Amino acid sequence: MANSLPTEFDVIVMGTGLPESILAAACSRSGQRVLHLDSRSYYGGNWASFSFPGLLSWLKEHQQNSDTGEESPAAWQDMIHETEEAIPLCKKDETIQHAEVFCYASQGMDGNIVELGALQKNPSCVASSTLIKPLDSACLSEETHSSHITSYEVPTQDTPKNNEEITDTAETSVKEEYCGYDTYKHTVSDGTKDEIKPVLEDNSVPPKRKRIAYSQIVKEGRRFNIDLSSKLLYSQGLLIDLLIKSNVSRYAEFKNVTRILAFREGKVEQVPCSRADVFNSKELTMVEKRMLMKFLTFCLDYEQHPEEYQAFTQCSFSEYLKTKNLTPSLQHFILHSIAMMSESSCTTVDGLKATKTFLQCLGRFGNTPFLFPLYGQGEIPQCFCRMCAVFGGIYCLRHKVQCLVVDRESGRCKAIIDHLGQRINAKYFIVEDSYLSEETCSSVQYKQISRAVLITDQSVLKTDSDQQISILIVPPVEPGAHAVRIIELCSSTMTCMKDTYLVHLTCSSSKTAREDLESVVKKLFTPYSETEVDKEELPKPGLLWALYFNMRDSSGVSRSSYNGLPPNVYVCTGPDCGLGSEHAVKQAETLFHEIFPSEEFCPPPPNPEDIFFDGDEKPSEPLGTNNIVMAKLESSEGSKNLESSGKHLQN
Repeated sequence: MANSLPTEFDVIVMGTGLPESILAAACSRSGQRVLHLDSRSYYGGNWASFSFPGLLSWLKEHQQNSDTGEESPAAWQDMIHETEEAIPLCKKDETIQHAEVFCYASQGMDGNIVELGALQKNPSCVASSTLIKPLDSACLSEETHSSHITSYEVPTQDTPKNNEEITDTAETSVKEEYCGYDTYKHTVSDGTKDEIKPVLEDNSVPPKRKRIAYSQIVKEGRRFNIDLSSKLLYSQGLLIDLLIKSNVSRYAEFKNVTRILAFREGKVEQVPCSRADVFNSKELTMVEKRMLMKFLTFCLDYEQHPEEYQAFTQCSFSEYLKTKNLTPSLQHFILHSIAMMSESSCTTVDGLKATKTFLQCLGRFGNTPFLFPLYGQGEIPQCFCRMCAVFGGIYCLRHKVQCLVVDRESGRCKAIIDHLGQRINAKYFIVEDSYLSEETCSSVQYKQISRAVLITDQSVLKTDSDQQISILIVPPVEPGAHAVRIIELCSSTMTCMKDTYLVHLTCSSSKTAREDLESVVKKLFTPYSETEVDKEELPKPGLLWALYFNMRDSSGVSRSSYNGLPPNVYVCTGPDCGLGSEHAVKQAETLFHEIFPSEEFCPPPPNPEDIFFDGDEKPSEPLGTNNIVMAKLESSEGSKNLESSGKHLQN
């Protein structure tokens, strides 16, 4: 592990969240020298995914409100010249608040219930994401220096043998297939299913509900990948398009979301959204099916028929739906499960646009508009970090930055000073907003996101298959309150152990996360009881474990709200409350074009025959636009951390 870094870079990126990681990859891909730092010990920031023990360690860190950096950082004041001034950065992450944990499963054989305090004592292992090699017997030491990762080695997984594409026959690969007519068709690789005959089982006797203890969750803790920010990928969204264009999609695998659910009149129902679902639905009458198909067909090209909605542009979408002679159930499905809008804040045009987006995304990769990445949303930032490293970026985790160094005369930032007292120069600086100090953010008004993470023993809507990925919108009970978005993940997403479900609840905050979300949790789940499970008296899915916390939402903050930032310092925001990641992708692309207006944003990778290594014989003719000269790939200690996720980031 290196004790010091190179002192000259083109771009320094602080924070490894999704927009910062996309920017780092785009800068590195365009030939810039990139240094990517994070004061945390894991990739992703508030976009990260944790194993169960890793999440407990993360919780302990935040509840103690401790500084994870060096206890005695090197003094930096003496390194500031007379013609310079310093902008100190924040010493601790304050984006997470009001974290509360509850465990309803018994500890184990003795049947004792785990108390909150016991949960927080000695959580095993570091809060690590898949890019960091887990430590089996100890937490990270405060004396551990930053990990130094370079891009001098491409793991063997990146180069399929015999030019064949490597896919997992059980999962979805996002890719493009050329059709020969200057167009592309999108395919989902799902293996040779026709050759596999399912084994028919006798389901006359329903399976007995299994007992699950907290000790089993801890034992299987590495099977969990728990997202701090719960999102899905629109199949026609900006993130999917960027993954395909840049070929970063080869580092990840995806599954289709299988069900769109609705909560109406106290029960959960499946929403028909495709043509096949509509006509196969037993919940809708034939008249309702025709009404729904007619309205959805109109939404696909509503701009061509302004006379149908122009008189209602000042009305809410829910009021507009009432004028379309739709039944109450259809109005509910369209508003909450297709447009996924709230009754009070959604205008007619917003609702029509959201409905059209939903319908346009249907059928590209599956029967719903959404995809979910295997091993959690935290894989996506790591995929872009991998791309950055392949093109020469240097990565350092557990590496704090004490201040920005600003030239008084020009007003531009010249360098950073890290926790080791090293001064590192660069032309451009990209900073996650959580790194900015209280003085810099004194004029900023942040919103908050309420989050809950649940481990349950059954799905909110049982079907013949126990491998369902579902999204459910629970409308607010009181006027002006926020709807709650629920994403339920099964074990085939590699985010939870077998016989359990991982459930994410998200809404805009009004109070603390527990106050905002607990009423919805009580409607859908029952605290787990082994006695009731044995007697088959548990009427709802059993709630084994729950975490509530509030997360800062800085997506609506403009750059002008920050005090005294130099013009070459660019700020990235954390996760927003939206379902997709469109805001992060737009932000990354906008900032990239501000920094490098003449460069293409994340262009497709070069052809293998156009890549030449140092020492290779160069072609006699000048290199074309697709030719890239790369440094010879060398093995390094730092690159092993990045390579450790190879089994997760396959083609």
